[in-house]
Amino acid sequence: MYSYSYANPKGGFYAEYVAVSAGKVAPVPNALDETSAGALPALGLTALQGVDDALELASGENVIVHGASGNVGMLAVQFAKHRGTRVLATASGPDGVEFVRRLGADEVIDGRRDDIGAAAKRFAPDGIDAVLAFVGGHELTGCLDALRRGGRVAYPNGIEPEPRKRRGVRIKAYDAEAGHREFERLGREIERAHPEIPIAEVFSLEDAAKAHERLERGHLLGRIVLRIA
Repeated sequence: MYSYSYANPKGGFYAEYVAVSAGKVAPVPNALDETSAGALPALGLTALQGVDDALELASGENVIVHGASGNVGMLAVQFAKHRGTRVLATASGPDGVEFVRRLGADEVIDGRRDDIGAAAKRFAPDGIDAVLAFVGGHELTGCLDALRRGGRVAYPNGIEPEPRKRRGVRIKAYDAEAGHREFERLGREIERAHPEIPIAEVFSLEDAAKAHERLERGHLLGRIVLRIA
């Protein structure tokens, strides 16, 4: 079994045993080992619901995944490709660009160095259909400028600064939901698409301090997993 307990206001995420609502527990998909299962729920639910529910991406559409070298973005790229969309991804640094390209994005640029507007124009001369944003800032403005009239934007709540409303563009903020239906849908997607679950490093509980030190150094390509037992 695996669970989504990240949003528990009581904390206790390093506990060896924890009580979780039955609605936030599900069987681990056969395609996952326990390390990947531990890393997946929050990332997978957020990515999948952004692709399917917030944006309703369809085969043949083009989408910018902004912040694709982040943990949620890496999965969103793979889920979007599995739906037959063309993906222009923004990543951070040369290693992030290469990593996201390997995950299947059609085009990847460095969001901090490259011209997003020019890249989007080359990628979709008639305009971008949708933007799924996992980071804010002025780079996101460049993504939104590339949208066609009637385009869509989605982002998880907490992205700052939030994109401003635009005439002719649908903007939707969302929170990932976790319940039996959502876990079943995520499990089916994992079994069908076999996405790569981004894991940077695994630490034992005894080395939790080292895990935090690694987090503080920043620029991780993947999740840090803390093995409790």
